[in-house]
Amino acid sequence: MDRRGLLGGALAIATAPTVGWARSGDHAAAAAYSAQRRGVSLLVMQGGRLLFEDYPRSGPDDTHELASGTKSFSGVLAAAMVQDGLLTLDEPCADTLTEWRDDPVKRAATIRTLLGLSSGVGGGAVGRPSTYAASVAQPFAGAAGVFRYGPTPFQVFGEIVRRKLAAAGRSDDVLAFMDERLLRPAGVSHGPWRRQNGQPNMPSGARFNARNWARFGAFVQGGCRVDGRAIVDAAALADCFRPTPANPGYGLTWWLLRPGLVPPGPRSPIDSSAAALAGLPAVSMAAGAGNQRLYLVPDRDMVIVRQADGILRGMMGDGTDWSDAEFLRLILS
Repeated sequence: MDRRGLLGGALAIATAPTVGWARSGDHAAAAAYSAQRRGVSLLVMQGGRLLFEDYPRSGPDDTHELASGTKSFSGVLAAAMVQDGLLTLDEPCADTLTEWRDDPVKRAATIRTLLGLSSGVGGGAVGRPSTYAASVAQPFAGAAGVFRYGPTPFQVFGEIVRRKLAAAGRSDDVLAFMDERLLRPAGVSHGPWRRQNGQPNMPSGARFNARNWARFGAFVQGGCRVDGRAIVDAAALADCFRPTPANPGYGLTWWLLRPGLVPPGPRSPIDSSAAALAGLPAVSMAAGAGNQRLYLVPDRDMVIVRQADGILRGMMGDGTDWSDAEFLRLILS
């Protein structure tokens, strides 16, 4: 088990020894719990310092697929585009997707309902996202106001971003924009990001090592500030962590572990039981198949990353012995 300090404004890893914290939980027990369930990394950061990291079958430089943990980048990207004047959360998607204008149901969809997964756009086949163009062309699954989890809304959002960049006279490479606008300023790097037709897979394409995913989490939890200045719209970022009417346990692309959470599917280990953590602080998370997790715990200024192999097995429902509630009790109690 490797413990190092996390220092500096850019959250650069240093080798100073960690100073313990009186309420840091049982990290060794949490590491064992994770490792017994195909875990490959566990990292706990608090106040910008690394408290604990463990790599049972990998190392700190190894990148791993985030699966649907990728989805949560979209909400933060939207907040950056609000600050840039490229979009508003309540604008109709049809302002950009002109082919939606003749359909009254599609015309009513907004960026907010799209990213809250309640616009009427169908979820699509988990793990097999359509291209941006095919996602935009798909019929709606039904009326707005119902939580429908899946990759399609994120590919639709990718196409909206692409068209807005092109209309502004910029390169329409969505990942290049996200790197330039968010990730590089935050000191965050990543591995190869899967693409389709030249564009990044927005629901599930990212590969990160634990340290860089944690850096992103700390950046978000700190208000997306660089040199003391917020580089995204503060209100839009806050909306990412505000419950939506269709799902009290989901904001805009981020899970909120609280009562009333509507899970992504019947075999998912994400459920409302994690919201019943009596006496523990509120937790938000990015989550992917195989129980990839980025937990944000603002009351303790804590960020926790857990990664695992076996994503395909997780997508088939093998992973139900994972409990966010049990894992978080070990870390946070």
